[in-house]
Amino acid sequence: MLGYLSQTRVLRLAGLFTWVMVGLPVVYSQYESLLRHRGDGLDSWAVWLFTAYLTFGACYFWLTRGLRDGGGHSAWYDRVVLLLLTTSALGVSYLSGSGLGSILMMVAAGVIPWMLQVRGGVLWLLLSQLAVLPVYYLILRMPLFEALMQSLLYGGFSMFIFVTSLVARQQTDAREEQRRLNTELRATRVLLAESARVNERTRISRELHDLLGHHLTALSLNLEVAGHLTDGQAQEHVHQAHTLAKLLLTDVREAVSQIRDSGAIDLAAALRPLTEQVPSLTIHLDIAEPLNVEDPERAHVLLRCTQEIITNAVRHANASNLWIQVRRESGGEVVIQAHDDGVGADGIVVGNGLRGMRERLYQCGGELQIETRRGQGFRLRASVPGAPVLMLAPVT
Repeated sequence: MLGYLSQTRVLRLAGLFTWVMVGLPVVYSQYESLLRHRGDGLDSWAVWLFTAYLTFGACYFWLTRGLRDGGGHSAWYDRVVLLLLTTSALGVSYLSGSGLGSILMMVAAGVIPWMLQVRGGVLWLLLSQLAVLPVYYLILRMPLFEALMQSLLYGGFSMFIFVTSLVARQQTDAREEQRRLNTELRATRVLLAESARVNERTRISRELHDLLGHHLTALSLNLEVAGHLTDGQAQEHVHQAHTLAKLLLTDVREAVSQIRDSGAIDLAAALRPLTEQVPSLTIHLDIAEPLNVEDPERAHVLLRCTQEIITNAVRHANASNLWIQVRRESGGEVVIQAHDDGVGADGIVVGNGLRGMRERLYQCGGELQIETRRGQGFRLRASVPGAPVLMLAPVT
């Protein structure tokens, strides 16, 4: 059954199982205390002990509700919960007068790599295990050296769990990067296929225009001259041939126009693969179909902008939902509007991704607008002017 569960799901279930097992001796010790005191009820220490134990479980359940890819990018309130998790584990040890808190810290060691960077996580783990040292030395009356060894022993187990969870996080990051690259590859492949189709249609329309169009024009002119040089029944047949030549020339014009008009890139087909199977993010794509873009270069810019919007929502915004709307305005301008339900920020920090997006848009005459506030997510508007349509010279 575990084969159908993700690594993060297994980590969560294993931690919750260990938490329940730690609760058994806590409950049993308090049960024995009640028997000794003939059912006088729980004292205040026991109430605080169960409060610390339940708080640890609630914090662990919250932190593992949806471990995000790319450790070190957790929200600030998750780190506050991690501090509460550690404090409650220490509280279990001090209130019960046992090493149960060290075991709970081993459970917490599986979460720390997803919340903190490696150096900070190792320091957090070692300090939290050493914080249990007074329990062994003062409450359990161990010699100082033995108490230190006991703390370091649990610290070694916790470090093993920490490294195991770190490897799992790195593998998850690698799978996410592979998924992102595969998605980009599929979207680029669709765009290349559309570009190849457009180029082939353009080539065919030019061949029709250059070969058939000019030859039919020459034929029509020669038939018109022949009509003036002949008379009688022959002249009638020449006029009929001239009429047919002009009809055929008209058909060629219409065929060239239809091929050119249907030679635009279907932007919806290129963007849709980017929004599929994005972990921890639900993307709501609203795009008119068909939305055709005549210029392959501008279609590529729109594709890269959409890709960067999704990447930022996953890595930096801590968002659960992303809304993307793509439309063509009355002036022919193609506009991408996006907003998420992430944490937002007090100001805009322009990184390499946003800088590259702005440069691409400016190169083709577009613009980028970004708005954000703390607690209100990010809003973005990217626009690209309508591409000039390449027209063939009229067939005369």
